[in-house]
Amino acid sequence: MDLTLIVVLVITLALFFDFTNGFHDTANAMATPIATGAITAKKAVLLAAALNLVGAFLSTEVAKTISGGIIKEGEGGVQIMPEMIYAGLMGAVIWNVLTWLLGLPSSSSHALFGGLIGAAIVGAGLGAIDYGVLMSKVLLPALCAPVIAGVSAYVCTKLAYAITKRQSGASPKRGGFRYGQIFSSSLVALAHGTNDAQKTMGVITLTLVAAGMQEAGTGPHLWVITSCALAIALGTYTGGWRIIRTMGSGLTDVKPAQGFSAEVSTASAILASSHLGFALSTTQVASGSVIGSGMGRKGAEVRWGTAGRIALGWLFTLPAAAVVGALAALVMHLGNAGTLVVSVLGAGILLVFWVLSRRDVVGHDNAISDIDSSGAAVKILSKKERRKREKAAKAAAKEAAKNNAKKNPTQGAKK
Repeated sequence: MDLTLIVVLVITLALFFDFTNGFHDTANAMATPIATGAITAKKAVLLAAALNLVGAFLSTEVAKTISGGIIKEGEGGVQIMPEMIYAGLMGAVIWNVLTWLLGLPSSSSHALFGGLIGAAIVGAGLGAIDYGVLMSKVLLPALCAPVIAGVSAYVCTKLAYAITKRQSGASPKRGGFRYGQIFSSSLVALAHGTNDAQKTMGVITLTLVAAGMQEAGTGPHLWVITSCALAIALGTYTGGWRIIRTMGSGLTDVKPAQGFSAEVSTASAILASSHLGFALSTTQVASGSVIGSGMGRKGAEVRWGTAGRIALGWLFTLPAAAVVGALAALVMHLGNAGTLVVSVLGAGILLVFWVLSRRDVVGHDNAISDIDSSGAAVKILSKKERRKREKAAKAAAKEAAKNNAKKNPTQGAKK
């Protein structure tokens, strides 16, 4: 196949993966504020999309990790061909859409790494992978980051409830966390853009280097950054409602103080990782934070069955995507016919997933009905509204006392 054509195909599929990454990971930033009623669903996805777009321009360290790190390239390294990158992307896209269909918040990042690694091994052998980079910048962060974020969210939640505690009843101070969630969830969306959009930038850059269209060791071009930023923002705007439903109430019933603590912990971990060039899974970090915040609130219930199902998804994501990527790479060895077969089969599988999703449509209207309605219970009332309600309550109590006196005149006379 003509080199330019396969490069165009890879870039197109990479941007589609970026799009799926957007709607797959919207829940990381916006599930908890939607669950607590801090922001409406439509406003949430719009805000997340805008901040994903901005965040994509803030750093390129993660992109460099992928374009010149995990898969060896350039002088002295093993050159992976664009056909293999196409096969790897197909594995990542299929796994991403499957887990979205199941409402499972798996890692888009690990799906991408798995697909590329499987295809690279088939196409260029075991020596194509830089295992040191894979271990230090992908696997170790994948194990440590969710735990660190979970512990951080646990401590923050404990502190939030301790600071706002009062002797009887819920503290009105806690209502402020509901507004704080808008800021903290925005920070997560910004962090998501700085980390996840870069992964597609890295793949496209790797493709250009492999095709001899870009010098090895250089970062992504501006047009690559811009196109990836737009793709992930558009995907985020579509809303990953199935996964929002799982993250919003599937792990634990989220209150505003919890949500704020979880989001701050998630954003801190992701931003630090982006700065260090760690290709982190925002889904794993966000899930760890939500679980930690649930453990930190007294009386909250963490649904460990759902957490276990998510953990299994994490465990199988990288190897499952690697297997699909490797199979696609084997077929790609057939040349033009192989590329056609992979493209048609991939499109057919995605079409089947989409048809299946139409049987149980989940959108902003019915996803919210399944999410905990705790936001209504913590709705912040204005001073005027509170005085009005207090006055109505006093009037009702006085009326009840009068009615009671009429029914029991002798008791009233003794008084």
